[in-house]
Amino acid sequence: MGRHGTARRGSDHRRRGPDRGRRRPRRRRGLKILAWTTGLLVLTGGVGAYALVRHLNGNLKSVDIDAELGKDRPAASDNGAMNILLLGSDSRRGITAAGASDPGRSDTAMVLHVYPGRQQAALVSIPRDTLVTRPTCTTPTGATDPGGPRKMFNASFSVGGPACAVSTVEKLSGLRMDHYLEINFGGFQKVIDALGGVDITTTKPLKDRASGVDLQAGTHHLNGEQALALVRTRDAVGDGGDLGRIQLQQAFLKSLLKQVSSAGLLANPARLLTVADTATKAMTTDSKLAGATALVGLASDLKGLSSSGLQTLTLPVRQDTQDINRVTPLPTESQQVWDALRTDQPVPKSATARSMADKGPAGSVVTP
Repeated sequence: MGRHGTARRGSDHRRRGPDRGRRRPRRRRGLKILAWTTGLLVLTGGVGAYALVRHLNGNLKSVDIDAELGKDRPAASDNGAMNILLLGSDSRRGITAAGASDPGRSDTAMVLHVYPGRQQAALVSIPRDTLVTRPTCTTPTGATDPGGPRKMFNASFSVGGPACAVSTVEKLSGLRMDHYLEINFGGFQKVIDALGGVDITTTKPLKDRASGVDLQAGTHHLNGEQALALVRTRDAVGDGGDLGRIQLQQAFLKSLLKQVSSAGLLANPARLLTVADTATKAMTTDSKLAGATALVGLASDLKGLSSSGLQTLTLPVRQDTQDINRVTPLPTESQQVWDALRTDQPVPKSATARSMADKGPAGSVVTP
């Protein structure tokens, strides 16, 4: 077996195995929290609100996805549902001097589907080593990449940046991505520090020299560096592949959502300002979210979402028949997932019953 199809991943560019050997997880996704926190800060702006909004606007980086992709896209929902592609790059920009010019590669990708009413959501992780049909994309140099079948999913970001990643997800799912939010290793680490760290409980010892995680079973208060090491680990959970790591990341995200939602940030204006400033510096968004007022709107949309209302799963996959280090979507089950989101229904258990993903104990390693 190929360690859940992801033990030594490469991409369309032959690096040292599929992801330079296991060094790239990512975490992400207190992204809803980041937007929510920014919204709270702006809403408490008072006399300095205008200057504050300008400052936060200046922090944000954005990409005009609509302009790059044109009109050949799935139709947008008209019932209040919303799809957001949450993407984490493995760039170390903000962590090391060498990472300053590193654009990174797509390390983690999740489709967040927010149901009408904005009280419930589904989070679907797409394994980075999934073989997909990549659409034609424009490269950073302006050239055209023809795409084609059996391309590694995470290579879309490397080939054509955010727009290519969005286009690949839309072709795979048939769903229009209404928004795009990206964060890198450095941004994640700094946001956790700005939040004052995060409390988690591990049900078993976790040690991985590659990621740096070293925790005994029990309750821990993690700073940004420790949290990054936790969500990056492969060898400490499951069989060392990407699918176990995804389960761990989803569990960590739920723990983070629960903690931040009850953290009482409004009672601490100084920390609120720090979190908002750090979060907006850490994110790249689509152009529709490229402003503090737009993030306030997103924050308002998501403020009723809690960890208990979040269904998490991984795209149903099987080991590829030609390459044990790759996975391919289960056609029928994957379609069940996307159809459920398109019709705003919970994803049925039958969709993941035969999948290699969401199996094993990795999802129960971290608890709130």
